[in-house]
Amino acid sequence: MKIVTRPAAARGRTRTEWLDSRHTFSFGEYQDPAHMGFRSLRVLNDDVVESGQGFGQHGHRDAEILSYVFEGRLEHKDSMGNGRVIEEGDVQYMSAGRGVLHSEFNPSGDQRVHFLQIWLLPHETGAAPCYAYRRLGNDAQANALTLLFSGRPRNGAIGIRADADVYVGRIDAGERLEHRLGAGRGVWLHVVNGGVVVAIETLGPGDGASIEQTEIIQIESPRGSEFVFFDLK
Repeated sequence: MKIVTRPAAARGRTRTEWLDSRHTFSFGEYQDPAHMGFRSLRVLNDDVVESGQGFGQHGHRDAEILSYVFEGRLEHKDSMGNGRVIEEGDVQYMSAGRGVLHSEFNPSGDQRVHFLQIWLLPHETGAAPCYAYRRLGNDAQANALTLLFSGRPRNGAIGIRADADVYVGRIDAGERLEHRLGAGRGVWLHVVNGGVVVAIETLGPGDGASIEQTEIIQIESPRGSEFVFFDLK
C-alpha cells in the first residue's frame, strides 16, 4: 500500500471577514505545484461562511461541483433556474458543462455555514449543465460507506460526469470498515470529524490522505468518525 498524508495544518488558507477556507489543493491565490489535485479530484475546500454572507454570482465551465453541508444552511441559485436551501447533512451536485452562473449564500442571520466544496474533472466537456441534490439524513448508514455520487449511478446515488465514486463514511468507536479497490484506481480520504487509522497512519479532523497500490483498504476508528471517501480512476 502507498499512502501519502496531507495534514490539516499544511493546507492553504484564504481568510477574510466573512470567509475562512482551507484548501487541500491549489485554489485561487493559493498555488502549490506539489498539490494540484489527485487524479480527477481537483478542488477540496473546507469552507466556513459567516451569517448573511456568501459567494456572489460567478461562472464555471467543465467542472463537476459537489457540496456537502455539515453545519448550518447554504442557499444555492443558478442560471438554470434552480434555487434551493441546502440543509445540514444535504449534498448538492452541479455539472457546469459548457457554462453556468451560480451563487452560494449563507441565509442565516446568526449561524455560520460549514461545508466542503469539491471539484472533479469531467470525462466529457461541453455538455449541457445540470443540477441535483440529495437529502443525506438517515440514508448514511453507521459503520458503512454510503454512496453519494457516481459515474455509474446505483443505490440511489446522484449520477455525475466523472469516473468516480464519492462516499460518506460513518464509523463508530472501535469499529472497522473495508473497501475493495479496483485495478488501477486510487482513493482520497478526507476526515470531517473524529479520527481514523489507515495502515499505520492516524488522521484527524481536516486531514487527508491518498491511498494507492492495494486491493483492500481497512479503516478503523478509535473514537468514531465521519469522513468523505473518493474512489477515483
